[in-house]
Amino acid sequence: MSCQFRSGFIALIGRPNVGKSTILNAILGQKIAIVTHRQQTTRNRLLGIRNLPSAQMVFIDTPGIHSPQHALGRSMVRSARESLDEIDVAAFVTDAEKHEDQDLAILDMLRKIRKPVLFVLNKADRKNPSEIAGLVRTYGEFFPFSGYVSVSGLKGKGIDHLLEKLQELLPPGPKYYDDEMVTDQYERFMAAEIIREKIIKNTSEEVPHAVAVEITDWKEKKEGFVSLSAVIYVEREGQKGIIIGNKGELLKTIGKQARMDIEKLIGARVFLELWVKVKKGWRDDRKMLQSLGYH
Repeated sequence: MSCQFRSGFIALIGRPNVGKSTILNAILGQKIAIVTHRQQTTRNRLLGIRNLPSAQMVFIDTPGIHSPQHALGRSMVRSARESLDEIDVAAFVTDAEKHEDQDLAILDMLRKIRKPVLFVLNKADRKNPSEIAGLVRTYGEFFPFSGYVSVSGLKGKGIDHLLEKLQELLPPGPKYYDDEMVTDQYERFMAAEIIREKIIKNTSEEVPHAVAVEITDWKEKKEGFVSLSAVIYVEREGQKGIIIGNKGELLKTIGKQARMDIEKLIGARVFLELWVKVKKGWRDDRKMLQSLGYH
């Protein structure tokens, strides 16, 4: 491989819940994308930047491509598709344990971009070599991939090999971001995402997709800590009750867990105040979606 400096934009693309965000966090060596076992956790396009001595890789963690049921879902899918217009390489991520027709539909979409596509098989540690070889052969018969890598995003296995393969596919280019940058997202966005992650992890199946979080106040105090207020929006009174919990205990748990992660993010002590409000049909409210950063 040439020693010429390489750079470019790489989209992590795939259906929901195949581990794209987990892989991105493993690539960066720190958590910038929230991760849960629930589908469609990622809602916004998220940039993660990995600098190597001879390359700068700008990763785009896209929302999972699915069949949307409301305006929020359509915004998520549109964000994923639009990301393909500006990339240099696509990393098609799928799950070694689960295969769906949606994979083939996404690959059909990737045929149109005329860019190198790397096949990334996640959770490969849960299959034996012959099963992995069979999967690679099956997918390879359907799509002309530029290469293949098996990884375990959760365990961090295969990540160095993945970076090596992606670097080979990138074009020569300049640095787009300063070396110290890891993501393009502001702290307010990251804090809201952390709160949403804790809600998803602590509530039932009904609540997660009906939840949005907005940071309404962020004040840095002289005493060396940050005071934050956030509103948690839900669609029904019942969902509000679930998040608050008996005598407010679940909301306290969510707040405590979120506060600890936000403190790690910003490197300061945090006072976090959470409010829960009902906003019926917010996922189909264009103005509210725009105010929350969904386009």
